Amino acid sequence: MNLRDFIQLALRSLLAHRLRSFLTLLGIGVGIAAVILLTSIGEGLHRFVLNEFTQFGTNIIEITPGRQGTRGGPPGLPSTARALTLDDALALERLPHITGVTPIVWGNSDVEGGSRVRRTSVYGVGPEMQRIFAMQVRIGRFLPPDDPNGARAFVVLGAKLKNELFGSANALGERLRIGGERYRVIGVMEEKGQFLGVDLDDTAYIPTSRALSLYNREGLMEINVTYEEAVPAALVAAGIRKVLVARHGQDDVTLTTQEDMLARLSNILDILTAAVGALGGISLLVGAVGIVTIMTIAVTERTNEIGLLVAIGARRTTILRLFLAEAVTLAAIGGVLGLVAGAGAAQLVGLLVPALPVHTPWHFVVIAEALAVTIGLVAGVLPAIRAARLDAVEALRAE
Repeated sequence: MNLRDFIQLALRSLLAHRLRSFLTLLGIGVGIAAVILLTSIGEGLHRFVLNEFTQFGTNIIEITPGRQGTRGGPPGLPSTARALTLDDALALERLPHITGVTPIVWGNSDVEGGSRVRRTSVYGVGPEMQRIFAMQVRIGRFLPPDDPNGARAFVVLGAKLKNELFGSANALGERLRIGGERYRVIGVMEEKGQFLGVDLDDTAYIPTSRALSLYNREGLMEINVTYEEAVPAALVAAGIRKVLVARHGQDDVTLTTQEDMLARLSNILDILTAAVGALGGISLLVGAVGIVTIMTIAVTERTNEIGLLVAIGARRTTILRLFLAEAVTLAAIGGVLGLVAGAGAAQLVGLLVPALPVHTPWHFVVIAEALAVTIGLVAGVLPAIRAARLDAVEALRAE
């Protein structure tokens, strides 16, 4: 049997039972559509979260007090880790390849200004914070490079906090009170939006030394460092650790590079995307069972036809390939319909819910279609083998 006759015979068999063929490919189509839709949402969330992190730059190292990991010893003993200090931050500024350092302390306080009071986040930061985290000042300026241990009582407001306290009025030069201390407004930040649920616009920025006093802390919560882009993060981290070990007498800090953070986050999101896609895979399993059932019924109904083909000289491998071709064709067509439906549904979800990021990568489309064809091939094997093994005489006698 030549290829043309082979294809025509397979297509005629499918078209002869249109409803059955349609229901079969529908099962595969629904499964593929579910996989594409769910993985599109998962991939969209993946990209959204990574973009949230990278908007602040990718060459940042975070230094926090305390060594990460477990240590031996009886429970309840105080930690021997030394607190991070402003002097530690100053020492790090002198390292090679370092382009910026900001010591950070934060808390919540009542901010009183313009006859209004609002409880919000107050961050004690260094003058380099704006540049390190790629933030822009809309009006005025950011905190000046004062003596770290005697900084002036200046404050820079987030866009939302400024509007809550002063409305549309100009806030520059105004006085406000934070935790009982008076500060002068010298700048208002550009809107930055939310970062993982934290409203960056509802924030006040004051010098780190004043935040330490405000929250009665002896040490910093963290130090953030930026470095030259062409320099490996591991080299910079090794230099930072060497300086802090020399100052503290022990290795009692944890260094987290932006690369490490993004890699961990990406792994978590990859698992989430795979899990979501696996949920859609359940529908594919149902579609595969449908193909096995339909093709088994087809073999039973076409016993006479199989016997006739064998009687006129068709080889059993040809019978096997014929039924496999029918199963694969059903799965492939169902896969294409599922791809169109799934991608369309993903775009529709993106239009109806703009806050939900949706992205359909092309490699998912190729994998999904290949998966549909594979399912058709695997599901059609048993019915095809059964058809190929039928005895020609017995098949012709069948009613």
